[in-house]
Amino acid sequence: MRLLLLLSLVCLSSFTYAAKIENIRIWPAPDNTRLVLDTSAAVTFDEITLTNPHRLVIDIDRSFLSTSLAKLDFTNSPIRSIRSSQRSDNKLRLVLDLAYKTSHKIFTLPPNASYGDRLVVDLSNYKQTPPTPIKGAVIKPSQPQTTTLSSLALLDSQRDVLIAIDAGHGGEDPGALGPRFGGKRLREKHVVLGIAKELQLLIKNEPGFEPLLTRSGDYYISLRGRTKKARKANADLFISIHADAFKNSKARGASVWILSSRGASSEMGRLLAQKQNDADLIGGIGGISLEDKEDDVAMTLLDMSMNYSQTTGQRVAQEVLRNIGKIAKLHKGHVERAGFVVLKSPDVPSILVETGFISNPGEAAKLRTKQYQKKMANAIFKGLKSYFYSYPVANTYIASVVEAKRKLRSYKVVSGDTLSGIAQRFSTSVKRLQTANKMTSKSVLLVGKTLIIPAS
Repeated sequence: MRLLLLLSLVCLSSFTYAAKIENIRIWPAPDNTRLVLDTSAAVTFDEITLTNPHRLVIDIDRSFLSTSLAKLDFTNSPIRSIRSSQRSDNKLRLVLDLAYKTSHKIFTLPPNASYGDRLVVDLSNYKQTPPTPIKGAVIKPSQPQTTTLSSLALLDSQRDVLIAIDAGHGGEDPGALGPRFGGKRLREKHVVLGIAKELQLLIKNEPGFEPLLTRSGDYYISLRGRTKKARKANADLFISIHADAFKNSKARGASVWILSSRGASSEMGRLLAQKQNDADLIGGIGGISLEDKEDDVAMTLLDMSMNYSQTTGQRVAQEVLRNIGKIAKLHKGHVERAGFVVLKSPDVPSILVETGFISNPGEAAKLRTKQYQKKMANAIFKGLKSYFYSYPVANTYIASVVEAKRKLRSYKVVSGDTLSGIAQRFSTSVKRLQTANKMTSKSVLLVGKTLIIPAS
Protein backbone atom coordinates (compact mmCIF):
# COMPACT_ATOMS: atom_id res chain seq x y z
CA MET A 1 0.00 0.00 0.00
CA ARG A 2 2.84 2.40 0.91
CA LEU A 3 4.60 1.48 -2.32
CA LEU A 4 1.52 2.36 -4.38
CA LEU A 5 1.16 5.67 -2.54
CA LEU A 6 4.82 6.48 -3.14
CA LEU A 7 4.51 5.68 -6.83
CA SER A 8 1.41 7.89 -7.05
CA LEU A 9 3.28 10.79 -5.43
CA VAL A 10 6.20 10.35 -7.83
CA CYS A 11 3.84 10.41 -10.82
CA LEU A 12 2.00 13.43 -9.43
CA SER A 13 5.23 15.33 -8.81
CA SER A 14 6.36 14.66 -12.37
CA PHE A 15 3.19 16.34 -13.65
CA THR A 16 3.62 19.28 -11.25
CA TYR A 17 6.17 20.70 -13.67
CA ALA A 18 4.35 19.63 -16.84
CA ALA A 19 2.51 21.98 -19.17
CA LYS A 20 -1.21 21.61 -19.65
CA ILE A 21 -2.80 21.92 -23.07
CA GLU A 22 -5.64 24.09 -21.84
CA ASN A 23 -7.43 24.86 -25.08
CA ILE A 24 -7.23 24.13 -28.82
CA ARG A 25 -8.53 26.50 -31.49
CA ILE A 26 -8.72 26.00 -35.24
CA TRP A 27 -8.75 28.83 -37.77
CA PRO A 28 -9.41 27.75 -41.38
CA ALA A 29 -8.40 30.31 -44.06
CA PRO A 30 -8.58 30.08 -47.86
CA ASP A 31 -4.91 29.11 -48.20
CA ASN A 32 -4.03 27.50 -44.90
CA THR A 33 -5.39 26.11 -41.64
CA ARG A 34 -3.98 27.19 -38.28
CA LEU A 35 -4.24 25.02 -35.18
CA VAL A 36 -3.43 26.86 -31.94
CA LEU A 37 -2.75 25.04 -28.66
CA ASP A 38 -2.88 27.21 -25.54
CA THR A 39 -0.32 25.85 -23.08
CA SER A 40 0.11 26.69 -19.40
CA ALA A 41 3.87 27.05 -19.91
CA ALA A 42 6.41 27.07 -22.72
CA VAL A 43 6.83 23.65 -24.36
CA THR A 44 9.25 21.80 -26.59
CA PHE A 45 8.20 19.23 -29.17
CA ASP A 46 9.22 16.72 -31.81
CA GLU A 47 7.40 16.06 -35.07
CA ILE A 48 7.10 13.04 -37.35
CA THR A 49 5.50 12.87 -40.81
CA LEU A 50 3.95 9.55 -41.84
CA THR A 51 2.38 8.34 -45.08
CA ASN A 52 -0.11 5.64 -46.14
CA PRO A 53 -2.24 7.17 -44.70
CA HIS A 54 -0.93 10.74 -44.32
CA ARG A 55 -0.41 11.77 -40.70
CA LEU A 56 1.42 14.44 -38.74
CA VAL A 57 2.58 13.29 -35.31
CA ILE A 58 3.53 15.85 -32.64
CA ASP A 59 5.15 14.73 -29.37
CA ILE A 60 4.99 17.51 -26.76
CA ASP A 61 7.47 17.10 -23.89
CA ARG A 62 6.26 16.93 -20.27
CA SER A 63 2.69 17.84 -21.20
CA PHE A 64 -0.83 16.50 -20.91
CA LEU A 65 -4.19 17.31 -22.47
CA SER A 66 -6.78 19.00 -20.26
CA THR A 67 -9.32 19.91 -22.95
CA SER A 68 -11.56 18.00 -25.33
CA LEU A 69 -10.84 17.40 -29.01
CA ALA A 70 -14.43 16.40 -29.77
CA LYS A 71 -15.79 19.88 -30.53
CA LEU A 72 -13.17 20.85 -33.12
CA ASP A 73 -14.62 21.50 -36.58
CA PHE A 74 -12.27 20.41 -39.38
CA THR A 75 -14.48 21.61 -42.26
CA ASN A 76 -12.50 23.20 -45.13
CA SER A 77 -9.20 21.99 -43.68
CA PRO A 78 -6.81 19.14 -44.56
CA ILE A 79 -7.40 17.61 -41.11
CA ARG A 80 -9.77 14.66 -40.88
CA SER A 81 -9.38 14.02 -37.15
CA ILE A 82 -7.02 14.45 -34.20
CA ARG A 83 -6.14 11.66 -31.76
CA SER A 84 -4.22 11.95 -28.51
CA SER A 85 -2.39 9.58 -26.17
CA GLN A 86 -0.32 10.02 -23.02
CA ARG A 87 3.04 8.29 -23.33
CA SER A 88 4.89 6.73 -20.43
CA ASP A 89 7.73 9.29 -20.71
CA ASN A 90 5.31 12.15 -19.89
CA LYS A 91 5.03 13.15 -23.53
CA LEU A 92 1.68 14.00 -25.02
CA ARG A 93 1.28 12.56 -28.51
CA LEU A 94 -1.09 14.24 -30.92
CA VAL A 95 -1.80 12.53 -34.24
CA LEU A 96 -3.31 14.65 -37.00
CA ASP A 97 -4.98 12.41 -39.58
CA LEU A 98 -4.72 14.26 -42.89
CA ALA A 99 -6.88 14.02 -45.99
CA TYR A 100 -3.82 14.44 -48.23
CA LYS A 101 -0.11 15.20 -48.20
CA THR A 102 0.49 18.87 -47.44
CA SER A 103 3.23 21.19 -46.22
CA HIS A 104 3.26 22.32 -42.59
CA LYS A 105 5.07 24.50 -40.10
CA ILE A 106 5.12 24.12 -36.29
CA PHE A 107 6.39 26.79 -33.91
CA THR A 108 5.85 28.24 -30.44
CA LEU A 109 4.77 31.77 -29.51
CA PRO A 110 5.54 33.56 -26.23
CA PRO A 111 2.87 35.23 -24.06
CA ASN A 112 1.49 38.66 -24.99
CA ALA A 113 -1.30 40.98 -23.88
CA SER A 114 -3.99 38.69 -25.33
CA TYR A 115 -2.68 35.14 -24.89
CA GLY A 116 -0.28 33.00 -22.90
CA ASP A 117 2.19 30.47 -24.31
CA ARG A 118 1.07 28.78 -27.52
CA LEU A 119 2.07 25.99 -29.85
CA VAL A 120 1.01 26.74 -33.43
CA VAL A 121 0.57 24.30 -36.31
CA ASP A 122 0.13 25.84 -39.77
CA LEU A 123 -1.04 23.50 -42.54
CA SER A 124 -1.34 24.41 -46.21
CA ASN A 125 -4.77 23.76 -47.67
CA TYR A 126 -3.21 22.69 -50.97
CA LYS A 127 -2.21 19.14 -51.87
CA GLN A 128 1.49 18.51 -52.31
CA THR A 129 1.76 16.62 -55.59
CA PRO A 130 4.99 16.01 -57.50
CA PRO A 131 4.96 17.26 -61.09
CA THR A 132 4.27 14.50 -63.62
CA PRO A 133 6.44 14.76 -66.74
CA ILE A 134 4.60 14.28 -70.03
CA LYS A 135 6.58 12.16 -72.47
CA GLY A 136 6.82 13.35 -76.02
CA ALA A 137 5.29 16.74 -75.29
CA VAL A 138 6.37 19.49 -77.64
CA ILE A 139 5.89 23.11 -76.62
CA LYS A 140 5.30 25.33 -79.62
CA PRO A 141 6.19 29.00 -79.32
CA SER A 142 3.10 31.19 -79.26
CA GLN A 143 2.55 33.33 -82.32
CA PRO A 144 2.14 37.08 -81.77
CA GLN A 145 -1.36 38.34 -82.47
CA THR A 146 -2.28 41.79 -83.63
CA THR A 147 -5.74 43.13 -82.80
CA THR A 148 -7.13 46.43 -84.04
CA LEU A 149 -9.45 47.98 -81.47
CA SER A 150 -12.21 50.43 -82.11
CA SER A 151 -12.45 53.40 -79.75
CA LEU A 152 -15.38 51.73 -77.92
CA ALA A 153 -13.50 48.43 -77.62
CA LEU A 154 -10.50 50.36 -76.31
CA LEU A 155 -12.65 51.94 -73.62
CA ASP A 156 -14.08 48.58 -72.60
CA SER A 157 -10.68 46.83 -72.65
CA GLN A 158 -8.97 49.21 -70.23
CA ARG A 159 -8.20 47.64 -66.87
CA ASP A 160 -10.00 48.42 -63.63
CA VAL A 161 -8.42 50.25 -60.71
CA LEU A 162 -7.65 47.56 -58.13
CA ILE A 163 -8.32 48.46 -54.48
CA ALA A 164 -6.89 46.13 -51.81
CA ILE A 165 -9.13 46.27 -48.73
CA ASP A 166 -7.49 45.10 -45.52
CA ALA A 167 -9.71 44.31 -42.53
CA GLY A 168 -7.30 44.51 -39.58
CA HIS A 169 -6.58 41.62 -37.20
CA GLY A 170 -8.61 38.37 -37.43
CA GLY A 171 -8.56 34.83 -36.12
CA GLU A 172 -6.78 34.52 -32.81
CA ASP A 173 -5.93 38.22 -32.95
CA PRO A 174 -9.17 39.99 -31.89
CA GLY A 175 -7.74 43.50 -32.12
CA ALA A 176 -9.06 46.10 -29.71
CA LEU A 177 -11.89 45.18 -27.34
CA GLY A 178 -14.92 47.39 -26.77
CA PRO A 179 -17.80 47.37 -24.27
CA ARG A 180 -20.07 44.37 -23.77
CA PHE A 181 -23.21 44.06 -25.85
CA GLY A 182 -25.48 41.13 -25.02
CA GLY A 183 -22.84 39.72 -22.67
CA LYS A 184 -20.07 39.68 -25.32
CA ARG A 185 -17.33 42.25 -25.75
CA LEU A 186 -17.28 44.01 -29.09
CA ARG A 187 -14.19 42.93 -31.06
CA GLU A 188 -12.39 45.10 -33.56
CA LYS A 189 -11.80 42.20 -35.96
CA HIS A 190 -15.56 41.72 -36.46
CA VAL A 191 -16.38 45.42 -36.86
CA VAL A 192 -13.70 46.13 -39.47
CA LEU A 193 -14.51 42.99 -41.49
CA GLY A 194 -18.10 44.19 -41.68
CA ILE A 195 -16.99 47.61 -42.98
CA ALA A 196 -14.50 45.97 -45.40
CA LYS A 197 -17.22 43.78 -46.93
CA GLU A 198 -19.54 46.75 -47.36
CA LEU A 199 -16.71 48.63 -49.09
CA GLN A 200 -16.00 45.60 -51.26
CA LEU A 201 -19.62 45.58 -52.45
CA LEU A 202 -19.57 49.29 -53.31
CA ILE A 203 -16.34 48.97 -55.28
CA LYS A 204 -17.55 45.83 -57.07
CA ASN A 205 -20.69 47.61 -58.27
CA GLU A 206 -18.82 50.67 -59.58
CA PRO A 207 -17.62 50.50 -63.22
CA GLY A 208 -13.85 50.88 -63.48
CA PHE A 209 -13.08 49.54 -60.00
CA GLU A 210 -12.22 46.08 -58.69
CA PRO A 211 -11.96 45.09 -54.98
CA LEU A 212 -9.53 42.66 -53.36
CA LEU A 213 -10.03 41.59 -49.73
CA THR A 214 -6.88 40.57 -47.88
CA ARG A 215 -9.10 38.45 -45.63
CA SER A 216 -12.71 37.47 -46.19
CA GLY A 217 -13.32 35.62 -42.91
CA ASP A 218 -12.23 35.30 -39.31
CA TYR A 219 -8.64 34.12 -39.73
CA TYR A 220 -5.19 35.58 -39.17
CA ILE A 221 -2.83 37.02 -41.78
CA SER A 222 0.55 38.49 -40.87
CA LEU A 223 1.11 42.21 -41.46
CA ARG A 224 3.63 41.53 -44.22
CA GLY A 225 1.31 38.87 -45.64
CA ARG A 226 -1.38 41.52 -46.11
CA THR A 227 0.86 43.93 -48.02
CA LYS A 228 2.38 41.04 -49.98
CA LYS A 229 -1.08 40.06 -51.22
CA ALA A 230 -1.72 43.61 -52.43
CA ARG A 231 1.69 43.87 -54.12
CA LYS A 232 1.33 40.48 -55.81
CA ALA A 233 -1.97 41.59 -57.33
CA ASN A 234 -0.43 44.94 -58.43
CA ALA A 235 -3.02 46.88 -56.44
CA ASP A 236 -3.40 50.60 -57.15
CA LEU A 237 -4.26 51.33 -53.51
CA PHE A 238 -4.03 49.51 -50.18
CA ILE A 239 -6.50 50.62 -47.53
CA SER A 240 -6.32 49.11 -44.04
CA ILE A 241 -9.43 49.46 -41.87
CA HIS A 242 -9.29 49.56 -38.05
CA ALA A 243 -11.30 50.61 -35.01
CA ASP A 244 -8.86 51.07 -32.18
CA ALA A 245 -9.00 51.59 -28.43
CA PHE A 246 -7.30 54.08 -26.15
CA LYS A 247 -6.64 54.14 -22.41
CA ASN A 248 -9.03 57.08 -22.05
CA SER A 249 -12.56 55.94 -22.94
CA LYS A 250 -13.45 59.55 -23.80
CA ALA A 251 -11.13 59.47 -26.83
CA ARG A 252 -13.29 59.64 -29.94
CA GLY A 253 -13.29 60.44 -33.60
CA ALA A 254 -12.24 58.81 -36.86
CA SER A 255 -8.85 59.44 -38.42
CA VAL A 256 -6.86 58.64 -41.55
CA TRP A 257 -3.18 57.79 -41.43
CA ILE A 258 -0.30 57.61 -43.87
CA LEU A 259 3.26 56.43 -43.43
CA SER A 260 5.64 58.66 -41.50
CA SER A 261 9.29 58.58 -42.50
CA ARG A 262 10.32 60.75 -39.55
CA GLY A 263 8.22 59.37 -36.70
CA ALA A 264 4.60 59.68 -35.64
CA SER A 265 2.81 63.04 -35.76
CA SER A 266 1.40 62.58 -32.25
CA GLU A 267 1.77 60.53 -29.08
CA MET A 268 -1.43 58.69 -29.97
CA GLY A 269 0.10 57.91 -33.35
CA ARG A 270 3.07 56.26 -31.69
CA LEU A 271 0.84 54.22 -29.40
CA LEU A 272 -1.54 53.15 -32.18
CA ALA A 273 1.30 52.16 -34.50
CA GLN A 274 2.95 50.13 -31.75
CA LYS A 275 -0.32 48.30 -31.01
CA GLN A 276 -1.10 47.57 -34.66
CA ASN A 277 2.47 46.49 -35.42
CA ASP A 278 2.41 44.14 -32.43
CA ALA A 279 -0.23 42.07 -34.22
CA ASP A 280 2.46 39.75 -35.59
CA LEU A 281 3.54 39.01 -32.01
CA ILE A 282 -0.01 37.74 -31.42
CA GLY A 283 -0.37 35.78 -34.64
CA GLY A 284 3.21 34.79 -35.45
CA ILE A 285 5.02 35.69 -38.63
CA GLY A 286 4.96 32.81 -40.80
CA GLY A 287 6.26 44.82 -57.19
CA ILE A 288 9.60 46.20 -57.78
CA SER A 289 12.44 43.82 -58.53
CA LEU A 290 15.77 45.28 -57.45
CA GLU A 291 17.78 42.07 -57.52
CA ASP A 292 19.29 42.70 -60.96
CA LYS A 293 19.99 46.41 -60.44
CA GLU A 294 23.20 48.20 -59.45
CA ASP A 295 23.07 49.77 -55.99
CA ASP A 296 22.71 53.36 -57.19
CA VAL A 297 20.05 52.45 -59.78
CA ALA A 298 18.16 50.35 -57.22
CA MET A 299 18.17 53.21 -54.72
CA THR A 300 16.94 55.66 -57.36
CA LEU A 301 14.10 53.35 -58.44
CA LEU A 302 13.09 52.68 -54.85
CA ASP A 303 13.16 56.38 -54.01
CA MET A 304 11.00 57.25 -57.03
CA SER A 305 8.53 54.50 -56.16
CA MET A 306 8.31 55.58 -52.51
CA ASN A 307 7.79 59.22 -53.52
CA TYR A 308 4.91 58.25 -55.81
CA SER A 309 3.33 55.97 -53.20
CA GLN A 310 3.53 58.55 -50.43
CA THR A 311 2.26 61.42 -52.61
CA THR A 312 -0.66 59.32 -53.82
CA GLY A 313 -1.37 58.05 -50.31
CA GLN A 314 -1.46 61.63 -49.00
CA ARG A 315 -3.96 62.73 -51.64
CA VAL A 316 -6.23 59.71 -51.22
CA ALA A 317 -6.11 60.10 -47.44
CA GLN A 318 -7.22 63.73 -47.67
CA GLU A 319 -10.21 62.84 -49.83
CA VAL A 320 -11.21 59.93 -47.58
CA LEU A 321 -10.86 62.06 -44.44
CA ARG A 322 -12.96 64.84 -46.00
CA ASN A 323 -15.79 62.43 -46.78
CA ILE A 324 -15.65 60.64 -43.42
CA GLY A 325 -15.95 64.07 -41.80
CA LYS A 326 -19.41 64.37 -43.34
CA ILE A 327 -20.78 61.38 -41.42
CA ALA A 328 -18.59 61.12 -38.29
CA LYS A 329 -16.68 63.24 -35.82
CA LEU A 330 -12.99 63.46 -36.73
CA HIS A 331 -10.28 62.93 -34.14
CA LYS A 332 -8.23 65.59 -35.92
CA GLY A 333 -8.99 67.70 -38.95
CA HIS A 334 -5.92 66.62 -40.88
CA VAL A 335 -4.29 63.41 -42.11
CA GLU A 336 -1.97 61.95 -39.48
CA ARG A 337 1.31 60.06 -39.81
CA ALA A 338 2.78 57.03 -38.04
CA GLY A 339 5.04 54.07 -38.78
CA PHE A 340 2.42 51.38 -39.41
CA VAL A 341 3.98 48.27 -40.95
CA VAL A 342 1.05 47.80 -43.35
CA LEU A 343 1.77 51.21 -44.90
CA LYS A 344 5.36 50.41 -45.88
CA SER A 345 4.88 48.93 -49.36
CA PRO A 346 7.27 50.87 -51.62
CA ASP A 347 5.17 50.41 -54.76
CA VAL A 348 1.54 50.43 -53.51
CA PRO A 349 0.06 53.70 -52.19
CA SER A 350 -1.33 52.90 -48.75
CA ILE A 351 -3.58 54.48 -46.13
CA LEU A 352 -4.96 53.33 -42.79
CA VAL A 353 -8.43 54.35 -41.60
CA GLU A 354 -9.31 54.38 -37.91
CA THR A 355 -13.10 54.32 -38.16
CA GLY A 356 -13.51 55.38 -34.54
CA PHE A 357 -12.60 54.35 -31.00
CA ILE A 358 -14.14 51.05 -30.01
CA SER A 359 -13.23 51.92 -26.41
CA ASN A 360 -15.64 54.85 -26.51
CA PRO A 361 -19.12 53.54 -25.54
CA GLY A 362 -20.93 55.92 -27.89
CA GLU A 363 -18.79 55.17 -30.92
CA ALA A 364 -18.76 51.44 -30.15
CA ALA A 365 -22.59 51.42 -30.15
CA LYS A 366 -22.52 52.90 -33.67
CA LEU A 367 -19.68 50.78 -35.04
CA ARG A 368 -21.43 47.53 -34.15
CA THR A 369 -24.47 48.31 -36.32
CA LYS A 370 -24.79 47.29 -39.97
CA GLN A 371 -26.28 50.68 -40.82
CA TYR A 372 -23.27 52.65 -39.54
CA GLN A 373 -20.80 50.21 -41.12
CA LYS A 374 -22.49 50.91 -44.48
CA LYS A 375 -22.28 54.69 -43.89
CA MET A 376 -18.59 54.45 -43.05
CA ALA A 377 -17.85 52.25 -46.07
CA ASN A 378 -19.74 54.66 -48.34
CA ALA A 379 -17.74 57.63 -47.03
CA ILE A 380 -14.45 55.81 -47.63
CA PHE A 381 -15.59 54.81 -51.12
CA LYS A 382 -16.61 58.35 -52.06
CA GLY A 383 -13.18 59.58 -51.01
CA LEU A 384 -11.17 57.08 -53.03
CA LYS A 385 -13.48 57.44 -56.04
CA SER A 386 -13.05 61.22 -55.94
CA TYR A 387 -9.27 60.81 -55.94
CA PHE A 388 -9.08 58.35 -58.85
CA TYR A 389 -11.33 60.52 -61.02
CA SER A 390 -9.19 63.57 -60.17
CA TYR A 391 -5.91 61.70 -60.73
CA PRO A 392 -6.78 58.82 -63.10
CA VAL A 393 -4.26 55.99 -63.42
CA ALA A 394 -2.99 55.57 -66.99
CA ASN A 395 -4.44 52.77 -69.13
CA THR A 396 -7.47 52.30 -66.91
CA TYR A 397 -11.17 52.45 -67.68
CA ILE A 398 -11.44 55.57 -65.50
CA ALA A 399 -8.65 57.31 -67.41
CA SER A 400 -10.47 56.57 -70.67
CA VAL A 401 -13.75 57.94 -69.32
CA VAL A 402 -12.03 61.08 -68.01
CA GLU A 403 -10.29 61.61 -71.35
CA ALA A 404 -13.56 61.07 -73.20
CA LYS A 405 -15.29 63.62 -70.99
CA ARG A 406 -12.51 66.10 -71.70
CA LYS A 407 -13.47 65.99 -75.39
CA LEU A 408 -17.20 66.05 -74.75
CA ARG A 409 -20.06 67.88 -76.17
CA SER A 410 -23.39 68.12 -74.39
CA TYR A 411 -26.98 67.90 -75.54
CA LYS A 412 -30.24 68.72 -73.77
CA VAL A 413 -32.98 66.13 -74.34
CA VAL A 414 -36.20 67.40 -75.91
CA SER A 415 -39.60 65.78 -76.36
CA GLY A 416 -39.53 62.93 -78.89
CA ASP A 417 -35.79 62.15 -78.47
CA THR A 418 -34.56 58.59 -78.18
CA LEU A 419 -31.14 57.44 -77.11
CA SER A 420 -30.56 55.64 -80.40
CA GLY A 421 -31.60 58.74 -82.34
CA ILE A 422 -29.22 60.96 -80.36
CA ALA A 423 -26.42 58.44 -80.84
CA GLN A 424 -26.98 58.39 -84.58
CA ARG A 425 -27.11 62.19 -84.78
CA PHE A 426 -23.71 62.55 -83.07
CA SER A 427 -22.06 59.56 -84.82
CA THR A 428 -21.60 57.56 -81.63
CA SER A 429 -23.19 54.44 -80.13
CA VAL A 430 -25.92 53.87 -77.59
CA LYS A 431 -23.49 51.94 -75.40
CA ARG A 432 -21.00 54.83 -75.35
CA LEU A 433 -23.77 57.28 -74.48
CA GLN A 434 -24.85 55.01 -71.61
CA THR A 435 -21.26 54.64 -70.36
CA ALA A 436 -20.52 58.37 -70.48
CA ASN A 437 -23.77 59.19 -68.64
CA LYS A 438 -23.76 56.24 -66.22
CA MET A 439 -26.97 54.87 -67.68
CA THR A 440 -28.21 51.31 -68.03
CA SER A 441 -30.61 49.67 -70.46
CA LYS A 442 -33.36 50.34 -67.90
CA SER A 443 -32.60 54.07 -67.50
CA VAL A 444 -35.38 56.49 -68.50
CA LEU A 445 -34.50 59.33 -70.88
CA LEU A 446 -35.94 62.47 -69.28
CA VAL A 447 -36.86 65.62 -71.18
CA GLY A 448 -34.56 68.46 -70.13
CA LYS A 449 -31.71 66.17 -69.06
CA THR A 450 -28.27 67.24 -70.31
CA LEU A 451 -26.39 64.34 -71.86
CA ILE A 452 -22.63 64.11 -72.28
CA ILE A 453 -21.79 63.24 -75.87
CA PRO A 454 -18.49 61.31 -76.12
CA ALA A 455 -16.20 61.95 -79.06
CA SER A 456 -16.98 59.81 -82.09
